[in-house]
Amino acid sequence: TSHFKQKLEEELVLVDGELSQIGTKNPNVQNNVTDWQAKPADFNTDTADETELGDKIEEYEENTAVLKNLEIRYNDIKLALSKIEAGNYGKCEVCGKDIEEDRLNANPSAKTCKEHMNV
Repeated sequence: TSHFKQKLEEELVLVDGELSQIGTKNPNVQNNVTDWQAKPADFNTDTADETELGDKIEEYEENTAVLKNLEIRYNDIKLALSKIEAGNYGKCEVCGKDIEEDRLNANPSAKTCKEHMNV
């Protein structure tokens, strides 16, 4: 598991960096899950024209969509790391069997074995 722990920790740093560029952590959320919020667009609403306002709203919506996917990935990594600490990493959440090593190499935060990956 030390190999997977290292991979997960490295990926967590990358995902955290990407999230920090487009969002901020919600400080009110506790436990192992982190909630992120997209950063508002940086512009002056007093001098913005309709086009600029529309572009900034579109940028914010795109950041929100990207942030949501990164947030899911971030929380999956954090969960996998907590499973390593608890000693139950690499077990399918559906059937309890070991998750295949090639699956964990492809996705160290996988929650299920190949048989249940689409459940």
